[in-house]
Amino acid sequence: MKELGGRVAVITGASSGIGLATAVALARQGVRLVMASQNEQRLGEAVRIVQSTGAEVIGVPTDVGDEAAVKALAEAAVTRFGEVHLLINNAGVFVPGYLWDISQLDWDWVMDVNLRGPIFALRAFMPLLLQQDEAHVVNVASSGGLMPTIAHAPYCTTKHAIVGLSKALRADISLTGAPVGVTVVCPGAVATPITSQARNTGPGGVPRGSFELDPRTAEMWNVMRKFTDDGIDPADVGDMIVTAVQDNQFWLLPNAQVFYDLFDQELDDLKAQR
Repeated sequence: MKELGGRVAVITGASSGIGLATAVALARQGVRLVMASQNEQRLGEAVRIVQSTGAEVIGVPTDVGDEAAVKALAEAAVTRFGEVHLLINNAGVFVPGYLWDISQLDWDWVMDVNLRGPIFALRAFMPLLLQQDEAHVVNVASSGGLMPTIAHAPYCTTKHAIVGLSKALRADISLTGAPVGVTVVCPGAVATPITSQARNTGPGGVPRGSFELDPRTAEMWNVMRKFTDDGIDPADVGDMIVTAVQDNQFWLLPNAQVFYDLFDQELDDLKAQR
């Protein structure tokens, strides 16, 4: 999809991090935007940021783990713009801990947002995308969708699933012959608020405040926080996503090698301290 001006994009998890950065990057290309996030206040602030570029934008508070809410998001997009050309499944959450200690409530929450959310979105938006002369789907997974992520089993599980979902989506689209591209994004270290998000929200959007973690898990969580804090600017990833859409690029791994190198080094250091 080389020409983006005038197209309509829907972005979930659009109130911060990669979602907001991608919205800004698309706005600069003349894309009209539907921004979705569960937190209405943060979404409103993000919409104002994108509107400052001169783009036409609406914000739709959406819990992507609720299928009815995702259908309502699609209806809102069509009501405002009449069409959708680009779907970016970016919303994501995580919970640290040993997989057997993480509660079923938290497992369900991560599964709802990270996996069922994109599935609900594809079911709601693919009929709209298939009507277009060109369209594209971007699924934001993670480097944790390509390799084990210690003490983050629900996140790692769902992000692996998003990689598989993206491959299956591309195969199904190719069977139809429709001009709909697919990109799966597997970022490494990117400076986003996802680690602080773990305390600031939870199932139902209710902030949990704190975690009770054993020392080893707490150390690994601190390692992940350091990776995030030292990561590349989300704006760089937003620009990469725009280019991937224009070039119909399937794999996009922003800063992934940095993640692998740092993770291996920090893990070796932890083992040496035991």
